[in-house]
Amino acid sequence: MKNKLFFIAFIVSTTILSQTNLYENPEFDKIAKNHKSIAILPFKATVKLRPKEMAKMTADQFKRLEKSEGKSIQTAMYSWFLKRKKRGKLTSIEVQDPNKTTALLSKKNINQENQKNYTPEELAKILGVDAVISGSYETNKPMSEGASVALGVLIGFWGTTNSSTINMSVHNASDGVLLWNYNKKVRGSIGSSPQDLINRLMRKASRRLSYTKKK
Repeated sequence: MKNKLFFIAFIVSTTILSQTNLYENPEFDKIAKNHKSIAILPFKATVKLRPKEMAKMTADQFKRLEKSEGKSIQTAMYSWFLKRKKRGKLTSIEVQDPNKTTALLSKKNINQENQKNYTPEELAKILGVDAVISGSYETNKPMSEGASVALGVLIGFWGTTNSSTINMSVHNASDGVLLWNYNKKVRGSIGSSPQDLINRLMRKASRRLSYTKKK
């Protein structure tokens, strides 16, 4: 019986590990020492609802839902950095307020839909930062503020199991070089908010992020 349980635990742990990919540029620490500020872009969000759920939403509602999800992940990442800074676990790097990021991008007519048409160097120059954090987020259960409640009333969304995949990248501003990339898929209960998701995802990955103090 013990051998059977050990085998099951091994298979589960292997599956979890296979769903996590972390890349760190060998020069990240060296490059990050010269960084004074970073900005977090709105994430590209994809919400995969079931056909019956989709049928109860208009195209405009669905578009706004995905946009809200992307903004929520951006805000959650910003909050994560601020908490690390308050605890003294962040280097002297300044993290740009998402509202300022959005305002600066809007002045150049850049939004969540077309920001992929710009290089990290171009976006960093517009934002006036040394590095940019960008990424994509895919889920079958929206977690942005109000979305879960609204969908629960609209299409009976409560009780479904979360399945989320997040992919984050840090690019250097001067040359666009990829400094850090983190891709993780999580199944099961992952909390009720974007902040819960980010906290869980960054728990181990932050140890390899040059902007965070290791000790």
